[in-house]
Amino acid sequence: MNQERYGAHSASVNKTSVRACDLWRVAKDDLISLTAMYWDYALLLILLGVVVPLAGRRRVERILRGPDPKRSDRLRLYASTIAFQWIVVGLILWRTEVHRMRASELGLAAPRPILVALASAGLVALVVANQFISLGQLGRRPEDLRGNLAQVALRIFPRDNLERLIFSGVVATVAICEEMMYRGFVQALFANLSGKAVVGILVSGILFGWAHIYQGRRGVIATCIVGMVFSGVRAATGSLVPGIAAHFAMDLIAGYLFPKALRAELGRAPGSVGTPI
Repeated sequence: MNQERYGAHSASVNKTSVRACDLWRVAKDDLISLTAMYWDYALLLILLGVVVPLAGRRRVERILRGPDPKRSDRLRLYASTIAFQWIVVGLILWRTEVHRMRASELGLAAPRPILVALASAGLVALVVANQFISLGQLGRRPEDLRGNLAQVALRIFPRDNLERLIFSGVVATVAICEEMMYRGFVQALFANLSGKAVVGILVSGILFGWAHIYQGRRGVIATCIVGMVFSGVRAATGSLVPGIAAHFAMDLIAGYLFPKALRAELGRAPGSVGTPI
């Protein structure tokens, strides 16, 4: 009887040891894959994971410290944003072409057009509904009305028709380029290195959230979740189109409607004598 129990216990220990060895082997293979990454891909990840977040936070801090930007300052900001984003995408397309990463791997395709169209419509509807719900709840957290993110929005979002026109170009650029950076390059890179689509989804979502560090902890978490949702849709459809469409709609609503709603709430706030702009 004791021998049977000992044998069963030994078998259980052996199975546990085998599972542990298998997990270690998988982790080691993933680590080897990461260390075998091309040097230029590593530099691009440093750019997206370190330079972009820190530079964005520094720019926001400078905007908050300085005087209210003039129209020329906002237009210069819009132009520099457009130029920088397309330069980064140009670098990504260049280096992925050198290493023969296919366009379809980057999501630059629509392998199932009907699925892509349905996913685009659904994702756009989701983010539009979320944006209008957020606008409706704007006054429920008075501390947010005078927070850094609100003050930045009042300073840099467009105020007249010319600014709105150029800002639309900024929104289109950001929608296309950020989807290409994070749901295209980063997601494909880590999915290929690990052999697991979920790894690409998680890493791209985390880096996308971290890129928005200037929005504070809540903003990083929210953006990370949004990024993972977009990444999941990109993995399911094989296309960046749904993410680009939803990203464009989300940022356009924020840029056009958020400042107006924010000024209205500030005007209604107790003790308010007007907006700071």
